[in-house]
Amino acid sequence: QVQLVESGGGLVQAGGSLRLSCAASGRAFSSYVMAWFRQAPGKEREFVSGISWSGENTAYGDSVKGRFTISRDSAKNTVYLQMNSLSPDDTAVYYCAAAFKPIPWYVTARPDEYNYWGQGTQVTVSS
Repeated sequence: QVQLVESGGGLVQAGGSLRLSCAASGRAFSSYVMAWFRQAPGKEREFVSGISWSGENTAYGDSVKGRFTISRDSAKNTVYLQMNSLSPDDTAVYYCAAAFKPIPWYVTARPDEYNYWGQGTQVTVSS
C-alpha cells in the first residue's frame, strides 16, 4: 500500500506561483511512477504532469507546458509540482497519483493506470 498526502494548495492571484508537494509513505517509492491530475467543477479529471520513478522522464499536459515543472526527491519520498504563471483556468482540485512501474523511463497520462491517489488539494487562482 502507498499513502499519498498532498499539500501546498491555496489562493493565489493570476500570474502568481504555488508549489504543491505530495508525500508518499508505504512501499518503495523509487519504483513508482508519480503524477499530478486536476479536476475543476463540472469537468473531467485532467492529466497535469507525470514523472518516471528514475526522474529521467517527465510528461506534461498541453495546457501547462512551459509553466509547470514536476520533480521528485526520493530521499524525502516526495513529488513536487512547481506552478508558475497561474491563471484562473488552473483553478481545480489537484490530486497526486502513484503506480508501481519499475521501468526507469516509464510515465503515463492515463488515470486508469494509477492505483493510488491522494485526497487532493484545492488551488484557486483569482483574476
